[in-house]
Amino acid sequence: MTESEKERAIRSIVETSVKTFASAFSEKHLSQLSNSEGIINSKIHNVFIAALGPEIQYYSALCRSLDSSLGNMLEAMAIGIAKLNFEVTQEVEGTLYQEQTDYIAELLEKYKSNEKKPQCNKADYLGLASKKAYKGSKKNKRHVSDYYLHDLETDMHYLIELKIGGDLDNKKARSEKEALLEQYCILCNTLGSEDKVKICFATAYNRFGEGMPWTQGRVLQFFAKDELLISADFWNLVCKSAKGYEIVLDAYKEYAPLIVDALNDIKDAYLPND
Repeated sequence: MTESEKERAIRSIVETSVKTFASAFSEKHLSQLSNSEGIINSKIHNVFIAALGPEIQYYSALCRSLDSSLGNMLEAMAIGIAKLNFEVTQEVEGTLYQEQTDYIAELLEKYKSNEKKPQCNKADYLGLASKKAYKGSKKNKRHVSDYYLHDLETDMHYLIELKIGGDLDNKKARSEKEALLEQYCILCNTLGSEDKVKICFATAYNRFGEGMPWTQGRVLQFFAKDELLISADFWNLVCKSAKGYEIVLDAYKEYAPLIVDALNDIKDAYLPND
């Protein structure tokens, strides 16, 4: 596939994703107009929101729904784009040794207590899946993965955890890194090598501003800088193009008015006198 063909394919996926999202989002909320248990109408049961007036009640419910639904659309859109360039699956299954589980637990405890900071180039766990003399128990384990991308041209394997906005609270940071490290061990055990496997924490946009340093403390407590795929880095990878982020954002902006139209239709239905 040439670069121009790839760009056209990416733009087509973005167009389809946005059109489908705008239509489905509008239809969902308009169909709930007379439903007291609908996403927006159910806010009347929160007396503290309802007391602020119907407009605040409406925007409070709609913004929460939009944020969640848009995030789901972006995740699915990224998978669609990735399939242009990678073999894409969303699970890893295979052998995990007890010694590997124990090492991961010890490493994460050191991160949690700030005894150790994550090191780049897999320095903290390189070799964990290359040892041949594990004597402890082993089990077959299956992990659901956000993105497991296999580049057939380079034979690189990417295990990616995507959080749209990148926020990880105290509980999630450790568990996300633990899941990725277990997937890393399972995959490397299966492949018989660690050379072509990389784990990544990714975001669809930079919550600190595009091009700004990533400073979310809980992420940095458990992930090394070279494990981060923030905004443009994530889109460039799934697009397998240095212009991936630029193409995706440009195409999204072209069709974003469809979402605006859908939001206006919903607003006119719920706030007809506004």
